[in-house]
Amino acid sequence: MNVAEIFEKMINYSDHNLHDIAHLTKVWAYAKTIGELEQVDENTQFILEVAAIVHDIACPLCREKYGNTAGTYQEKEGMPLTYEFLQDTDCSEQQIQRIAYLVGHHHTFTHIDGLDYQILVEADFLVNADESHYDVKTRNAFYQKVFRTKAGKQLFKDMYESENQ
Repeated sequence: MNVAEIFEKMINYSDHNLHDIAHLTKVWAYAKTIGELEQVDENTQFILEVAAIVHDIACPLCREKYGNTAGTYQEKEGMPLTYEFLQDTDCSEQQIQRIAYLVGHHHTFTHIDGLDYQILVEADFLVNADESHYDVKTRNAFYQKVFRTKAGKQLFKDMYESENQ
């Protein structure tokens, strides 16, 4: 399966939840853009894009099981769901392991161990900051603490700089 087919599969998996579908679409778009601007290699770009598509795969389960989608719950439940979701794709075992790792850590902002992880965190934050209406102080603190890629920093500035003045 290519990225588009995995995207289609994830939309189906989302069971008509338009918020979840819109969220994953935006995170994927930012991740794809940052990855391409940072010129990551083809395999890393594939892993990044698939991880962005499935990063919130645990949200429906978390809503049902815990009553919310807290990041700790998403990380806990997301890894096994990702393994199961990707089993019938053309992803290699190594790719599935990395994608599941990223899904299982995308709310952990310490010990970021690769450019794919860094970009996923940045892309998800760009979307969450808007969707959750983070205030300027919260956005800027996260930016200073976590953003590392040139492209991610530029997107952040392009999106939020006028609100910071």
